[in-house]
Amino acid sequence: MITTAVVALSGLGLAACGSDGDTKTVTVQAPAAQTADTEGGGTGKTVRIIASVPPTDHGWLGAISKNAKAAAKLHPDVKFELLQAADADSQAQQIEQAIAQKPDALVVLPQDGEALTPVAQKAEAAGIPVVNIDRTFSKQDAATATILGDNYQIGTLAADYIGDQLKCKGNVVEIQGLAGISVTEDRSKGFTDELKKKCPDGGIKIVASQPGDFNPDTGLKVMENILNAQKQIDAVYTHDDDMAQGVVQAIRNAGRDKDMFLTGVGGSSDAMKQIKAGGLYRATFLYNPNMAASAVNMARLIALGQGLPELVPPEVPRQVIVPAAVVTKDNVAKYEKYAFN
Repeated sequence: MITTAVVALSGLGLAACGSDGDTKTVTVQAPAAQTADTEGGGTGKTVRIIASVPPTDHGWLGAISKNAKAAAKLHPDVKFELLQAADADSQAQQIEQAIAQKPDALVVLPQDGEALTPVAQKAEAAGIPVVNIDRTFSKQDAATATILGDNYQIGTLAADYIGDQLKCKGNVVEIQGLAGISVTEDRSKGFTDELKKKCPDGGIKIVASQPGDFNPDTGLKVMENILNAQKQIDAVYTHDDDMAQGVVQAIRNAGRDKDMFLTGVGGSSDAMKQIKAGGLYRATFLYNPNMAASAVNMARLIALGQGLPELVPPEVPRQVIVPAAVVTKDNVAKYEKYAFN
């Protein structure tokens, strides 16, 4: 039985695995703040977990690193190591080296899920359970468990918001993330699918759609080119709040910030402040980067052969999907505590 857990944003919990077969969905509402092993002082067994992630020096990925380390510190029976890799090739080599160390579990947020699938399969074949975060592997047998945000839903929420604001009439620009990864593809497909449903008469046109690589400098350059080519832009849907800061700069440099509005994704503190102030930056869509803490908890449970006590029998569901939230000026105060720098 493969179990899928859908976890509410306010109760980001644990997750993931089962045996093969039909899929069913369960809802797991876990505490937002966990206190680990407060009575038993641990399990008596030391669990070694190695995490491999992209560079985490800032932004959402920085919060991923911080939350993973914080979760590991809650468990006296966990020995945790966080590794960072600049690209998919170096991350694959990094995981190969980790496999040789025979940890009890691996946590992997891949640079590129498809590219990292073979080495993740190798870890699983060696008996090392892999917990996959955010960017999915292309084969199911590459991970024992997966925790991811609902990126397709982020796209649909953005389409609903922009469609409502424009009353289904206008020109929209989409600044995507990294080309070819699941996060980008899902955010883009959700957006285009929902726009077609919401505005079936084609009143909203996507006049440009280009990758900005989740990078502010790239976002700036891409948006400058688009502004030069497009004389009428009513809204900009960006896939990332950090990248959006470059897009914002390009729009303001061109003196066109009164002509359009912008939405982001992620929930950065800069985005929250700008949304609160009103003006160009109108909304962001997010799922909590605390999923990294959940991934560490998942890895520990799997390594110990344990599961969620809420499930009968206790098990770790195969997949956890964290739903997305819409943040606007009306409700930004509610989400500021989740913001990252």
